[in-house]
Amino acid sequence: MSNPKYKRVLLKISGEALAGDAGRGLDFDVIGEVCKVIQKCTEEGVQVGIVVGGGNFWRGVKDGGDKMERTRADHMGMLATTLNCLAVADVLEQHGVEVRVQTAIEMRAIAEPYIRSRAIRHLEKGRVVIFGCGTGNPFFSTDTAAVLRAAEIDADVILLAKNIDGIYSADPRKDATAVKYDSITYDEILAQHLEVMDSTATSLSMDNKIPVVLFALKDPKNIYRVVMGERIGTVIKEVK
Repeated sequence: MSNPKYKRVLLKISGEALAGDAGRGLDFDVIGEVCKVIQKCTEEGVQVGIVVGGGNFWRGVKDGGDKMERTRADHMGMLATTLNCLAVADVLEQHGVEVRVQTAIEMRAIAEPYIRSRAIRHLEKGRVVIFGCGTGNPFFSTDTAAVLRAAEIDADVILLAKNIDGIYSADPRKDATAVKYDSITYDEILAQHLEVMDSTATSLSMDNKIPVVLFALKDPKNIYRVVMGERIGTVIKEVK
């Protein structure tokens, strides 16, 4: 059996992906399949950190709009990510995986406060660490939080599990001529204004030279395939 290509990964899962076809709330069948694959990765000795979005419950700037003060709306989004963290943690534990939830905003009754050295120690002991509340600051997306945590824990790669199978030159749902990239550089993403991650997350990843692989979560087994080195989705890197 081949060895994993990556020893320590940061998996970013959108909240919408956890909602399944419903688009809102939680689909435990979907979460269960994702957790089975994460379990398989840990059995291969891969250290897994996870950042989960909260869009299946609340998207600060989108749902708050001009009806709320932006900071408060973003704080609500951070709480939404915590709901998802606890759900994923529970299902992982049902699969026999040791897990710790750490949040950027302290809520000690239900999660550990985020401490970098403690998170790394958990990973070294084979525990999955789920990071909640984004960066803990308004005006920053969970994509940015994923890159930040990846840099802090010295992750080998960021795995972006999305509702699309790669990066395209345009939205393939709207443009039939859109071309899928097997690989692309950070500079090209920024220059072409491709909606992969927000510009802050893309720049942070580029500055820290962290490779990113974007792939479809529709088949959760793609997580394992990428970890083992199979070419899935689109690779984002510093140079071609």
